[in-house]
Amino acid sequence: MGKDRHINILNVTQVLVWTIVILMPAALSWYIAGNSANAYKVFLQTLRTMAPVLFLYLVNYLWLVPKYLFVEGRKKWFYLINAGLILLLNIRLLFPEPLSEEEQAQVFESLPFTVNDLWALYAGVTFVAIVVQCVFILLAVGVRQIKRNYDLKVKIEEEKRKSAEAELTWLKSQLNPHFLFNTLNNISSLTQIDPDKAQESIGQLSDLLRYALYDSDKDLVPLAGEIDFMDNYIGLMSLRCNEMTTVEKDFSIQAGDARVAPLLFISLIENAFKHGVNARYPSFVKIAMRGEDRDLVFTCKNSVFEKAGTDHIGSGIGVENLQRRLELLYPDAFEYNAVNDGRVYSATVRLKDILS
Repeated sequence: MGKDRHINILNVTQVLVWTIVILMPAALSWYIAGNSANAYKVFLQTLRTMAPVLFLYLVNYLWLVPKYLFVEGRKKWFYLINAGLILLLNIRLLFPEPLSEEEQAQVFESLPFTVNDLWALYAGVTFVAIVVQCVFILLAVGVRQIKRNYDLKVKIEEEKRKSAEAELTWLKSQLNPHFLFNTLNNISSLTQIDPDKAQESIGQLSDLLRYALYDSDKDLVPLAGEIDFMDNYIGLMSLRCNEMTTVEKDFSIQAGDARVAPLLFISLIENAFKHGVNARYPSFVKIAMRGEDRDLVFTCKNSVFEKAGTDHIGSGIGVENLQRRLELLYPDAFEYNAVNDGRVYSATVRLKDILS
């Protein structure tokens, strides 16, 4: 829609400019002399004078420039055809009909200069006419280049948008199985300890799955629904924690009508429970969400118990997906900071100007 509007503006502007150029001399003549008949004659003379350059402009803008100049391997035809057109338009100037001796005598009786002077003037007029025509050809090239640059910009932006949409779809497809894998492992462990609690947790998981499979398919979801989802998810993740682990959560924020991208913070919560909980040592997970003016601030802090190998806290597909989704969904409107001092890992996400 924006592209069509831009093209329409460009076309209307060209029509207006040409209309003003052709009508302006006649309008000035009528305004100064007040003679409509003379103004009409001026209009016809202007039209005859401008017809060659208007013809060259339109032929180049509509045909030669896009079909030959902008196509690799066909540029030479642009120059050859234009040279031929200029030759045809100026053939009477370049090859005038010779005057007889009697006609020359009659002409030069009333003129204060010689034949050589007349030919010099004639050559100068011809040169100026050709230069003016070349200028209008260059003008057509320039206007067409503006349109080409805009079309290229629109195409690049469209490709970026399609690429971003495809990448977001892929990120979601990676996120949901990752979440389900961890949650099912937690319930599997619970069935051996407390079957009744496991049954209750399966009902809880059912609610989570309904949200993850249906509501999370939208671009944005109500913040209140996302908070409920995280609250239930933290409850499920807490099932495998013993008395050595403290889990704190604070979602007292007034959600209002705010909307956020679905499943955006789950990877940080997964990361906290994965690397911040140890059954043999005191550990903690603290998760909170608050509002600061119109900004939404999510924080997740946990103790650090690094695992062997290359799987370190703050790494992995979940956290990487979070950073990429933030870049795609909230360009220039988010802050993401993560700090690990060896004892405590703290991650903060700020989404700017989304609270009412």
